Amino acid sequence: MHETATATQTASPDAKPETERATGTLRFWLPRVATAVLLPILLLVVAEGALRFFDVGFNPALTVPCTLHGQAASCYNLFFPAPFFPPGMIKTPQAYAIPALKPAGTYRIFVLGESAAMGDPDPAYGFSRYLEVMLREKFPAMKFEVVNTGSVAINSHVLLPIAKGLASQQPDLFIIYSGNNEVVGPYGPGTALTSSGMSLPVIRASIFWRSTRLGQLLTKLGTPKREWGGMEMFLDKQVPASSPLMKYTYENFERNLRDTIAIARGAGARVLVATVATNLKDCGPFASLHREGLSADDLRAWSALMQKGTELEGSRSYPEAMQAYLAAQQIDDQYAELEFRIARCLWMMGDYGTAKEHFSRARDLDALRFRADSRINEINRAAAASEGAELVDADAVLAGGSPNGITGSELVYEHVHLTAEGNYLLARAMYEKIASKLNAGGQQVSAADVPSQAECEQRLAFTGHDHIRIAREMWQRLQKPPFTNQLNHSEQALRLAIQASTPEESPDQTAAEYQWAIRQKPDDRVVHYNFGLFLFDYDRNAAAQELRLSRPWDGFPVFAPDGTAIE
Repeated sequence: MHETATATQTASPDAKPETERATGTLRFWLPRVATAVLLPILLLVVAEGALRFFDVGFNPALTVPCTLHGQAASCYNLFFPAPFFPPGMIKTPQAYAIPALKPAGTYRIFVLGESAAMGDPDPAYGFSRYLEVMLREKFPAMKFEVVNTGSVAINSHVLLPIAKGLASQQPDLFIIYSGNNEVVGPYGPGTALTSSGMSLPVIRASIFWRSTRLGQLLTKLGTPKREWGGMEMFLDKQVPASSPLMKYTYENFERNLRDTIAIARGAGARVLVATVATNLKDCGPFASLHREGLSADDLRAWSALMQKGTELEGSRSYPEAMQAYLAAQQIDDQYAELEFRIARCLWMMGDYGTAKEHFSRARDLDALRFRADSRINEINRAAAASEGAELVDADAVLAGGSPNGITGSELVYEHVHLTAEGNYLLARAMYEKIASKLNAGGQQVSAADVPSQAECEQRLAFTGHDHIRIAREMWQRLQKPPFTNQLNHSEQALRLAIQASTPEESPDQTAAEYQWAIRQKPDDRVVHYNFGLFLFDYDRNAAAQELRLSRPWDGFPVFAPDGTAIE
């Protein structure tokens, strides 16, 4: 015991210098490490402050203050999408303004989504416009504000900050219709717009950085200006269904969707989440890829069977063609076009249930992923069920309104953009959900309570002239890749060409239809805008007056079809 104490006492003098050396080392390095970390942060903060002080860059907020008919409002910030697109390629929604004062009895609805939600090819006749007419006609004592924030080429990475920006705008309802652009939109694995990062924290950090003034400046200096090239830009961005990147795509979509729902509900709003309807029957795959590891011998055998099947299908020998196709499928079951051919044969043989399975698989295998696939819709359904939202199964609704239960060109023009009939069916399904809560006692709504498609289109001034105009625009779109690469391109083009060649109604009749709709709702700026475009070829002064009435907020620049500014 004495020896132990003596040894301890003997060691103590050596321990003190060791502690002092450690403390000295810490004192030496701590300020240096702190300086190395904090100084760059301080310099970044100073640089950011200086850029803001000298007004370099733009405000990344969703909305900025404006006036609407002399009253305070929040108007869409045209610079908001800049962090998500390369310079020169910024895509924006239809401009909108939200009155700061929300009168009693007003029901404010925000629509979130991509171009299909926006109402492309003409937002004047998107599902949100049909929905607004239905609500207005059936609840005349209430005022409905339906603000559609949908935009071309965006995805859930953009929808989340949109929802954050709208949360303070006294919303009553959010409608989310999204999922088509998760691969090709910003930060997706098949995008042509940004980097294709898959880590969600990294993506969100990148969005934050690109929203700062310093990030804006460095992005502008380091990124060459590009022009928007439509869907052709993505031709070399093929992503097979088997790609490991798809796992991250689905995870990111689900996280963004759940966060968006949480923000909307946190603002006190109801949330409708819709599945996405896509064209199955009349939209051949944009690109097909063989399975990995296919040998040269297997490829030759597969190609011979495909050729045989194609010839038999062309001669309408569908059962024999099916035998060849199924034999080819045994060699390679990942080729999207093969699934589409099998589905077409089954359709012609009257086996519609099995045909739908193969049409769906052809879409899911499509390597140019412009359509929401089965997994995206599963996520929409699951998120709605678990996050306190309500589901509108648009995929099922449109299938139910299609021949033999398979959505085709009757309801979807090309791949995802809805026809008038498709937009009406989707709006009606949403109306039934909304109206049941607005009715006293939660009384359910029947189909008889909903204004007909013809009644809605009369109030929207969806004239015969506009039907033909849109058909012509869609026909022109189909004359470019990737549509020209589709197996059934000629069938799609012919269908639209027939619609576009329908004899037009007289200009007087078209004008009368617009004037009637304006008398029913004089403040419908969208009807004024389309009427102004129509009048431009007949009466420039009258056209200018209509275009002036279409301004979304005071001072908004409006241009005639020839590019002339309307004062």
